[in-house]
Amino acid sequence: MTKILIAEDNPVNRELLRELLEIRGYVVEEACDGEEALRMIERAQPDLLLLDIGMPLVDGFGVVSKIRENPRLASLPVVAVTAYAMQGDREKILNSGFNGYLSKPVNARALAEELERLLGKQEHRSSPPRLSHEAQPSGKTLAAGSSE
Repeated sequence: MTKILIAEDNPVNRELLRELLEIRGYVVEEACDGEEALRMIERAQPDLLLLDIGMPLVDGFGVVSKIRENPRLASLPVVAVTAYAMQGDREKILNSGFNGYLSKPVNARALAEELERLLGKQEHRSSPPRLSHEAQPSGKTLAAGSSE
């Protein structure tokens, strides 16, 4: 099974991301801040990290920097999930070591597309179930929380 770690300090946003991932068959782990995320990456060995930028203790930029410095973790796909949506923010985020970018509110379809793009090569060994168009939670979005 494909495992995804969510690092998000807002519990409502974590819950919604978890639901969107679990309905697609992913195994989900959660971290509440950057320090916890770094500890959990070593333990849980996720296939992908969904990382909020504005978190306490260590922000998303600090987390991705530490990941890229560690040879054992450097290839981990990391997607920024953020309310930073001003002109230039996406490029700044991608240039700082993130593999993908999702702005809040997160759209379920955009999330699925990023996962497919970054995990596509792994999906053949542990494909999550495909949902019919009617069953897809495409109307769900992640509210821009108070964390950013």
